[in-house]
Parts: sequence; C-alpha cells; structure tokens
Amino acid sequence: MSVDLATVKRVAHLARIAVSEEEAARMEGELNVILGFVEQLSEVDVDGVEPMTSVMPMAMKKREDVVTDGSKAEDIVANAPETTDSFFMVPKVVE
Repeated sequence: MSVDLATVKRVAHLARIAVSEEEAARMEGELNVILGFVEQLSEVDVDGVEPMTSVMPMAMKKREDVVTDGSKAEDIVANAPETTDSFFMVPKVVE
C-alpha cells in the first residue's frame, strides 16, 4: 500500500493539521517508508508464538476477584437528604 499526496492532505484535514505543499510532499515519503516497514513485519512467521505483555517474563499482579459492597455505603449516602438502608430516597417523578 502506498500513500499519495491527496491522501496525505485528506488525513491532515481530518486531523485538523495545517500542512503546506512542501510538508505534504515530505510526509508522503515518510508515510510510504513507514507503511513499507509495516508490510515487512507482515512477512514474519509468528505461528505458535504466544502474545507477550513484556519482553521480560513476569507475573502480572492480580487481586482476588471478590464481590463486596465496598464497605463505604454509609459514607456514600451520608450527605443525601433522605436515605433508607444505604439507598438514596428521591421523590416519585412518574405517575
């Protein structure tokens, strides 16, 4: 895939970036080099390679997945004008 001058101008317009003709021509070459590198990466055989989170093996820090009420229900409703059993009480709006 290659990028032409019209595509560079359109992308610049969509990104709300003002570019001159010289800058657009320079960007066209730079973007084509980047896309050429990406195309080279697609040639690499990655079958059987597991995705990594880091280049160094490490265990992810995980917390135990436990359902709780957060132990802050009373603090959350403390400033509400009316509450019942840690729930906000509001006036009825639908009849």
